[in-house]
Amino acid sequence: MSTNQETIAFANIEIDVVRKDIKNMHLAVYPPHGRIRLSAPSKTDAEVLRLFAISKLGWIKKHVKNFKEQARETKRDYVSGESHFFMGKRYLLDVNHHDGYNKVKLIGTKKIQLWVKPEATVQDKATVIKEWYRKQLKKQLPQLIAKWEKVVGVKCNDWGVKQMKTKWGACNTDDKRIWLNLELAKKPILCLEYILVHELVHLHERNHNDRFIALMDKFMPKWRLHRDELNSLPIVHNDWGY
Repeated sequence: MSTNQETIAFANIEIDVVRKDIKNMHLAVYPPHGRIRLSAPSKTDAEVLRLFAISKLGWIKKHVKNFKEQARETKRDYVSGESHFFMGKRYLLDVNHHDGYNKVKLIGTKKIQLWVKPEATVQDKATVIKEWYRKQLKKQLPQLIAKWEKVVGVKCNDWGVKQMKTKWGACNTDDKRIWLNLELAKKPILCLEYILVHELVHLHERNHNDRFIALMDKFMPKWRLHRDELNSLPIVHNDWGY
């Protein structure tokens, strides 16, 4: 799969063009500032790309505006009393020091207790919390995947969790492998399930076309509500990019 660096500029908008071995053009807007990318079949004429992009001007402006207005998580310092989210709920961090192993524990419904060594840095604490999120998400997913595989009528061969900067999930349709963004551990369970269903539906239809939308409507009729909720929540304090 080859790619070339190419851009389209019009109406104070610049779009990165990525040529790939695909059949259809696909336009995407990325957080945090609304960077725009147009994926297109390798041999598509430049003027065809330009006309397609111009025809989507209203859609582009709407999505760029949404990203610019979306709330951001403030930078975390990992100190006691700081807010952290898990499964859509807000918890207050309680930092404790000891000489034993690093650990994280939920206390009731309002507190996340973090145990680290006295010399632990902010980065050390961030890493411990991140790995706890990973463990919790991996604990939830087998049951959710089994549930939605039956509904969607597909079987994924493999799945994984990783930090992704530009999307909530990914699907390799050839290998039938799906990836879910680690940040989903912070979001409400229905937002996680929406992304999971989205990626599983790609095993039926790899493109975001009318058939894909019809399948989403069939398997998860309220998917738009869950998508809108996910998009309305604060996104991670991060230097998002490709």
